[in-house]
Amino acid sequence: MPTTETDEHKALRAAVSALGKRHGRDYDREQLWSEAAKLGYLGVNLPEEYGGGGGGISELSIVLEELGAAGCPLLMMVVSPAICGTVIARFGTEEQKRDWLPGIAEGTRTMAFGITEPDAGSNSHRITTTARRDGTDWLLTGRKVFISGVDLADATLIVGRTEDSRTGRLKPCLFIVPRDADGFTRRRIDMELQAAEKQFELTLDDVRLPAEALVGDEDAGLLQLFAGLNPERIMTAAFAIGMGRYALARAIEYARERTVWDAPIGAHQAIAHPLAQAHIDLELARLMMQKAAYLYDAGDDVGAGEAANMAKYAAGEACVRAVDQSVHTLGGNGLTREFGLASLITAARVARIAPVSREMILNYVSHQTLGLPKSY
Repeated sequence: MPTTETDEHKALRAAVSALGKRHGRDYDREQLWSEAAKLGYLGVNLPEEYGGGGGGISELSIVLEELGAAGCPLLMMVVSPAICGTVIARFGTEEQKRDWLPGIAEGTRTMAFGITEPDAGSNSHRITTTARRDGTDWLLTGRKVFISGVDLADATLIVGRTEDSRTGRLKPCLFIVPRDADGFTRRRIDMELQAAEKQFELTLDDVRLPAEALVGDEDAGLLQLFAGLNPERIMTAAFAIGMGRYALARAIEYARERTVWDAPIGAHQAIAHPLAQAHIDLELARLMMQKAAYLYDAGDDVGAGEAANMAKYAAGEACVRAVDQSVHTLGGNGLTREFGLASLITAARVARIAPVSREMILNYVSHQTLGLPKSY
């Protein structure tokens, strides 16, 4: 993989950074989403023949990271173009691609992603949302929880399970569920974390869907699911790195200007060294994220799976440390609304928890990479 960014990537990074700085921390989500779409940033990873930029997750992660570094990350980029757009582009029918990809690229249509369930948590093998045939239709029944942006989305890509006719076992499948489908209801979850994108619990009560709502091959199982989950981890890393960079930039600016005992506080190693360490951690996490994106775009799903998990872990840890140190650098000012860092204390923890916890990533690496016995 390249060890330095191409000129095209540098230009993309600079252009998105300029857009983010124009909007800033007090951004209007709808306005920024619309402008990013018009500039081609939301669909940069989607095929050109369907209105996208023809790039990959490498390019999309740059967009999200730079928006985050400007203080205006768009969480639905993780979901709509990265997860749903990628799955449809790789496995959808021609009709599904024509129906969804141009709108996703233009920002005029969005899609949420529903996998997490109240009783399944990190164990996707315990998903109880089931799909059964009724003539040529499908009937979906189940519950989902902590699903982002359902109120903004035109449809939700739901992970359900169907019965394998040969083995009788349940296998995962993906279905496009329109927001106005009968039996499909949502309840907003009251979150302490304040964000533009809200979280919802979904109920599917015999939701009837036509045969063409199924995305991809009914028998493909985990292959199609992880085609969306690896980009999700990479984009979560981009989200965390951008957030950490934003916090660190505010702290560096403050440390240069804040003077105590006739010297800027940034001249003292007790302030400077932790900020330098935070910068190093973020840069290292970015390298792993770039490796994961490169492997994914090259079609190495196995290699990308390992790297994406490591990138998400490293970025989550680096983000939490960068935010904590930035708030600490500002002291009492770090908790004021004026400087905009206090809200990041909670937000940074999201990168440790979602879409997969750091403990489950350590389980994955110890078992899959190191070959140690499974503990779960």
